Amino acid sequence: MGHEGPYLQLRPLGGGREWDADPARSRPLGPAELLSARVAEANARSRTGLGLGDIRGSPPTDRPDGVTG
Repeated sequence: MGHEGPYLQLRPLGGGREWDADPARSRPLGPAELLSARVAEANARSRTGLGLGDIRGSPPTDRPDGVTG
């Protein structure tokens, strides 16, 4: 997140294109919203076969194939 002029520049958790947001109408994600976004991102990655190793907050993996457990 950054800012340009009077606006905040936001980016999706998984990366992507920034957009401008009015700071007066913005707020940080709550714990439930953050969890929901991370679960949705993990589910999307599992459907495309990309694994979970590069998602922020995920546990490190010991195996080169990215499988934990």
